[in-house]
Amino acid sequence: MSPSRNLHDKIERAIGERILSGEFMPGTVLPNEAEWGKVYGASRTAIREAIKSLTAKGLIQSRPKVGTRVEPRSRWNMLDRNVLEWHRSAMDRKAFLTSTQEARRLVEPGIAELAARKHSPQQVERLVAAYHAMAEATEPTSMVATDVEFHEALLACANNELLVPFSIIIEQALTNLFDYTTNKNPHYSRALKLHQNIVRAVVAADGPGAREAMLQLLADTDNVISASPAMRKKR
Repeated sequence: MSPSRNLHDKIERAIGERILSGEFMPGTVLPNEAEWGKVYGASRTAIREAIKSLTAKGLIQSRPKVGTRVEPRSRWNMLDRNVLEWHRSAMDRKAFLTSTQEARRLVEPGIAELAARKHSPQQVERLVAAYHAMAEATEPTSMVATDVEFHEALLACANNELLVPFSIIIEQALTNLFDYTTNKNPHYSRALKLHQNIVRAVVAADGPGAREAMLQLLADTDNVISASPAMRKKR
Protein backbone atom coordinates (compact mmCIF):
# COMPACT_ATOMS: atom_id res chain seq x y z
CA MET A 1 0.00 0.00 0.00
CA SER A 2 1.35 3.43 -0.95
CA PRO A 3 2.03 6.00 1.80
CA SER A 4 -0.70 8.29 0.41
CA ARG A 5 -3.24 5.45 0.38
CA ASN A 6 -2.26 4.44 3.88
CA LEU A 7 -2.77 8.03 5.10
CA HIS A 8 -6.14 8.27 3.37
CA ASP A 9 -7.25 5.02 5.06
CA LYS A 10 -6.11 6.24 8.48
CA ILE A 11 -8.00 9.52 8.08
CA GLU A 12 -11.10 7.72 6.82
CA ARG A 13 -11.04 5.37 9.81
CA ALA A 14 -10.43 8.18 12.30
CA ILE A 15 -13.36 10.26 11.05
CA GLY A 16 -15.54 7.17 10.61
CA GLU A 17 -14.95 6.03 14.18
CA ARG A 18 -15.75 9.50 15.49
CA ILE A 19 -19.06 9.39 13.65
CA LEU A 20 -19.92 5.85 14.75
CA SER A 21 -19.02 6.66 18.36
CA GLY A 22 -21.53 9.52 18.40
CA GLU A 23 -19.00 12.33 18.63
CA PHE A 24 -20.47 13.69 15.40
CA MET A 25 -24.21 13.07 15.47
CA PRO A 26 -26.46 12.87 12.38
CA GLY A 27 -27.06 16.35 11.01
CA THR A 28 -23.76 17.70 12.35
CA VAL A 29 -21.79 19.88 9.94
CA LEU A 30 -18.24 18.56 9.83
CA PRO A 31 -15.03 20.61 9.53
CA ASN A 32 -14.01 21.55 6.00
CA GLU A 33 -11.05 20.08 4.14
CA ALA A 34 -8.63 22.74 5.36
CA GLU A 35 -9.65 22.21 8.98
CA TRP A 36 -9.37 18.43 8.69
CA GLY A 37 -5.96 18.90 7.10
CA LYS A 38 -4.76 20.74 10.19
CA VAL A 39 -6.21 18.09 12.52
CA TYR A 40 -4.52 15.18 10.75
CA GLY A 41 -1.53 16.93 9.22
CA ALA A 42 -2.59 15.87 5.73
CA SER A 43 -3.01 17.40 2.30
CA ARG A 44 -6.40 18.36 0.91
CA THR A 45 -6.06 15.53 -1.57
CA ALA A 46 -5.80 12.94 1.20
CA ILE A 47 -8.72 14.51 3.07
CA ARG A 48 -10.79 14.66 -0.11
CA GLU A 49 -10.22 10.95 -0.78
CA ALA A 50 -11.23 10.06 2.78
CA ILE A 51 -14.38 12.18 2.51
CA LYS A 52 -15.22 10.53 -0.82
CA SER A 53 -14.96 7.07 0.77
CA LEU A 54 -17.08 8.05 3.77
CA THR A 55 -19.69 9.45 1.39
CA ALA A 56 -19.77 6.16 -0.52
CA LYS A 57 -20.39 4.34 2.76
CA GLY A 58 -23.43 6.52 3.43
CA LEU A 59 -21.98 8.21 6.53
CA ILE A 60 -21.79 11.75 5.18
CA GLN A 61 -23.03 13.93 2.34
CA SER A 62 -21.53 17.13 0.93
CA ARG A 63 -23.77 19.85 -0.45
CA PRO A 64 -22.92 23.25 -1.95
CA LYS A 65 -23.29 26.16 0.49
CA VAL A 66 -24.18 23.69 3.27
CA GLY A 67 -20.96 21.77 3.76
CA THR A 68 -20.46 18.18 4.77
CA ARG A 69 -23.09 16.77 7.12
CA VAL A 70 -23.38 13.47 8.91
CA GLU A 71 -26.18 11.45 7.33
CA PRO A 72 -29.02 9.81 9.33
CA ARG A 73 -28.10 6.39 10.72
CA SER A 74 -30.67 4.78 8.43
CA ARG A 75 -28.43 5.65 5.47
CA TRP A 76 -25.23 4.18 6.89
CA ASN A 77 -24.09 1.08 5.06
CA MET A 78 -23.73 -1.27 8.01
CA LEU A 79 -22.83 -4.13 5.66
CA ASP A 80 -19.65 -2.34 4.64
CA ARG A 81 -16.69 -4.11 6.28
CA ASN A 82 -15.14 -0.87 7.53
CA VAL A 83 -18.39 0.56 8.88
CA LEU A 84 -19.17 -2.66 10.73
CA GLU A 85 -15.68 -2.72 12.24
CA TRP A 86 -15.94 0.93 13.32
CA HIS A 87 -19.37 0.15 14.78
CA ARG A 88 -17.90 -2.75 16.77
CA SER A 89 -15.04 -0.60 18.05
CA ALA A 90 -17.39 2.20 19.09
CA MET A 91 -19.92 0.02 20.93
CA ASP A 92 -19.78 -1.41 24.43
CA ARG A 93 -18.79 -5.06 23.96
CA LYS A 94 -21.89 -6.47 25.63
CA ALA A 95 -24.10 -4.27 23.46
CA PHE A 96 -22.28 -5.42 20.33
CA LEU A 97 -22.54 -9.11 21.22
CA THR A 98 -26.23 -8.71 22.05
CA SER A 99 -26.84 -6.88 18.78
CA THR A 100 -25.00 -9.59 16.86
CA GLN A 101 -27.09 -12.31 18.47
CA GLU A 102 -30.30 -10.44 17.67
CA ALA A 103 -29.31 -10.23 14.00
CA ARG A 104 -28.33 -13.89 13.93
CA ARG A 105 -31.61 -14.97 15.47
CA LEU A 106 -33.53 -13.15 12.75
CA VAL A 107 -31.49 -14.54 9.86
CA GLU A 108 -29.54 -17.71 10.60
CA PRO A 109 -32.45 -20.10 11.35
CA GLY A 110 -33.85 -19.23 7.92
CA ILE A 111 -30.43 -19.70 6.34
CA ALA A 112 -30.17 -23.16 7.92
CA GLU A 113 -33.61 -24.13 6.60
CA LEU A 114 -32.77 -22.92 3.10
CA ALA A 115 -29.44 -24.72 3.25
CA ALA A 116 -31.21 -27.99 3.95
CA ARG A 117 -33.50 -27.50 0.94
CA LYS A 118 -31.19 -25.92 -1.62
CA HIS A 119 -27.60 -27.09 -1.12
CA SER A 120 -25.56 -28.65 -3.88
CA PRO A 121 -23.39 -31.74 -3.24
CA GLN A 122 -20.23 -29.62 -3.40
CA GLN A 123 -21.62 -27.06 -0.97
CA VAL A 124 -22.63 -29.64 1.61
CA GLU A 125 -19.17 -31.22 1.29
CA ARG A 126 -17.71 -27.85 2.27
CA LEU A 127 -20.07 -27.68 5.26
CA VAL A 128 -19.13 -31.18 6.42
CA ALA A 129 -15.44 -30.36 5.99
CA ALA A 130 -15.88 -27.20 8.04
CA TYR A 131 -17.49 -29.19 10.84
CA HIS A 132 -14.66 -31.73 10.86
CA ALA A 133 -12.13 -28.87 10.96
CA MET A 134 -13.95 -27.50 14.01
CA ALA A 135 -13.79 -30.90 15.67
CA GLU A 136 -10.06 -31.13 15.04
CA ALA A 137 -9.21 -27.58 16.15
CA THR A 138 -7.22 -27.52 19.38
CA GLU A 139 -6.47 -23.88 20.10
CA PRO A 140 -8.69 -20.76 20.19
CA THR A 141 -7.49 -19.14 16.95
CA SER A 142 -8.23 -22.21 14.85
CA MET A 143 -11.49 -22.83 16.73
CA VAL A 144 -12.70 -19.36 15.82
CA ALA A 145 -11.53 -19.57 12.20
CA THR A 146 -13.16 -22.95 11.60
CA ASP A 147 -16.39 -21.83 13.30
CA VAL A 148 -16.59 -18.80 11.00
CA GLU A 149 -15.92 -21.04 8.00
CA PHE A 150 -18.77 -23.32 9.12
CA HIS A 151 -21.26 -20.46 9.10
CA GLU A 152 -19.97 -19.14 5.78
CA ALA A 153 -20.33 -22.63 4.29
CA LEU A 154 -23.88 -22.84 5.65
CA LEU A 155 -24.71 -19.51 4.04
CA ALA A 156 -23.35 -20.76 0.72
CA CYS A 157 -25.61 -23.82 1.01
CA ALA A 158 -28.65 -21.51 1.18
CA ASN A 159 -28.10 -20.42 -2.44
CA ASN A 160 -29.85 -17.07 -2.03
CA GLU A 161 -28.18 -14.05 -3.64
CA LEU A 162 -29.97 -11.54 -1.41
CA LEU A 163 -28.37 -13.18 1.62
CA VAL A 164 -24.83 -12.89 0.26
CA PRO A 165 -24.18 -9.54 2.04
CA PHE A 166 -24.75 -11.35 5.34
CA SER A 167 -21.35 -12.97 4.75
CA ILE A 168 -19.80 -9.69 5.86
CA ILE A 169 -21.56 -9.97 9.21
CA ILE A 170 -20.35 -13.55 9.49
CA GLU A 171 -16.79 -12.55 8.67
CA GLN A 172 -16.61 -9.48 10.91
CA ALA A 173 -19.18 -9.76 13.68
CA LEU A 174 -19.09 -13.50 14.20
CA THR A 175 -15.30 -13.54 14.30
CA ASN A 176 -15.46 -11.11 17.21
CA LEU A 177 -18.35 -12.99 18.84
CA PHE A 178 -16.69 -16.39 18.53
CA ASP A 179 -13.40 -14.99 19.78
CA TYR A 180 -15.27 -14.08 22.96
CA THR A 181 -17.44 -17.18 23.37
CA THR A 182 -14.73 -19.70 22.49
CA ASN A 183 -12.55 -18.38 25.28
CA LYS A 184 -15.47 -18.23 27.74
CA ASN A 185 -17.23 -21.49 26.90
CA PRO A 186 -16.29 -24.35 29.26
CA HIS A 187 -18.42 -26.75 27.19
CA TYR A 188 -16.97 -26.49 23.70
CA SER A 189 -17.89 -30.14 23.04
CA ARG A 190 -21.55 -29.25 23.58
CA ALA A 191 -21.32 -26.44 21.03
CA LEU A 192 -19.63 -28.85 18.64
CA LYS A 193 -22.52 -31.30 19.04
CA LEU A 194 -24.99 -28.52 18.23
CA HIS A 195 -23.09 -27.76 15.03
CA GLN A 196 -23.18 -31.45 14.18
CA ASN A 197 -26.96 -31.43 14.56
CA ILE A 198 -27.15 -28.68 11.95
CA VAL A 199 -24.96 -30.67 9.56
CA ARG A 200 -27.09 -33.78 9.98
CA ALA A 201 -30.30 -31.88 9.29
CA VAL A 202 -28.82 -30.19 6.20
CA VAL A 203 -27.48 -33.49 4.83
CA ALA A 204 -30.90 -35.07 5.44
CA ALA A 205 -32.62 -32.17 3.65
CA ASP A 206 -34.64 -31.58 6.84
CA GLY A 207 -35.47 -27.87 6.68
CA PRO A 208 -37.48 -27.60 9.94
CA GLY A 209 -34.86 -29.71 11.70
CA ALA A 210 -32.06 -27.45 10.49
CA ARG A 211 -33.97 -24.39 11.69
CA GLU A 212 -34.51 -25.91 15.12
CA ALA A 213 -30.88 -27.03 15.36
CA MET A 214 -29.73 -23.48 14.63
CA LEU A 215 -32.10 -22.06 17.25
CA GLN A 216 -30.60 -24.45 19.80
CA LEU A 217 -27.09 -23.32 18.86
CA LEU A 218 -28.07 -19.66 19.22
CA ALA A 219 -29.63 -20.36 22.62
CA ASP A 220 -26.40 -22.03 23.74
CA THR A 221 -24.40 -18.98 22.63
CA ASP A 222 -26.81 -16.73 24.54
CA ASN A 223 -26.18 -18.82 27.65
CA VAL A 224 -22.40 -18.55 27.28
CA ILE A 225 -22.63 -14.77 26.96
CA SER A 226 -25.01 -14.31 29.90
CA ALA A 227 -23.03 -16.70 32.14
CA SER A 228 -19.78 -14.80 31.69
CA PRO A 229 -18.88 -12.73 34.77
CA ALA A 230 -17.70 -9.91 32.50
CA MET A 231 -21.21 -9.68 31.01
CA ARG A 232 -23.21 -9.80 34.22
CA LYS A 233 -24.58 -6.54 35.58
CA LYS A 234 -22.98 -5.37 38.76
CA ARG A 235 -25.34 -5.17 41.72
